[in-house]
Amino acid sequence: MELNFQQYTPECIVFDLLNIPLLHGWLVDPQSPETEASVGKLSYNQLVEKIIDFKHSADSSRVSEGLVAEQFLEATATQLSYHGLCELSSTAAEGELSVFFRNNHFSTMIKHQGHLYLLVTDQGFLQEEALVWESLHNVEGDGNFCDSAFRLQRAPPPHSHAPSIQDQQRQIDRDYLVAVSLQQQQGGAPGPLSDLELAQQLQQEEYQQQQQQQQQEQQLQPQQQQQPQQQQGSQQVRGQGSQQGGGARRREKDSDCVVL
Repeated sequence: MELNFQQYTPECIVFDLLNIPLLHGWLVDPQSPETEASVGKLSYNQLVEKIIDFKHSADSSRVSEGLVAEQFLEATATQLSYHGLCELSSTAAEGELSVFFRNNHFSTMIKHQGHLYLLVTDQGFLQEEALVWESLHNVEGDGNFCDSAFRLQRAPPPHSHAPSIQDQQRQIDRDYLVAVSLQQQQGGAPGPLSDLELAQQLQQEEYQQQQQQQQQEQQLQPQQQQQPQQQQGSQQVRGQGSQQGGGARRREKDSDCVVL
């Protein structure tokens, strides 16, 4: 694997014409020859398909190779390895703008005083004018925020509902694995799914989940309606009992009266 994209597609040619480096950091550490042999120069989607194919193989050596590849995929869920981060830091030129690909997103990257920074473009920071750059110094994605002059700024309060980068990528991995498995179960030839096929299968799964949730809510509604009715019925019974008791007490008092 190399930092530069080697796939010559119409989209990538645009970066070449503009002389803008298109980089990624999803690299295998050469100090792990077993992982390097298992992953090789496969793309992300090709590696996912290899894992599915090898894990169901009758050959034990292929199963072992598939497990090694799966471990690498889980360890680099953010599509960035520490070896790749080191290579990025040493390869990027000081002050040079480049495009960094990670988690199916493109980010503007710059190297300033030996440190890597990514341009903050998330919608959640739209009103945070002082937050312009985020440092790229680990694979977890929790860098430090800086202003336009690369001065350190206080991070905004975290939002409990915002998923982390790891959670987002794990969901993407699960969706893709399910889509590939469905294709193989339907008898389709193994191979990369088109964007349309993948979107259709994921949309079908989401629709089924929504139907199940609606059915569960419909089943709970009658139970919730019965509870208030039962409470009202018990209150009415208690009210009638108290009225009957009061009438009996009044009759007892009347019977105690003596007519002179």
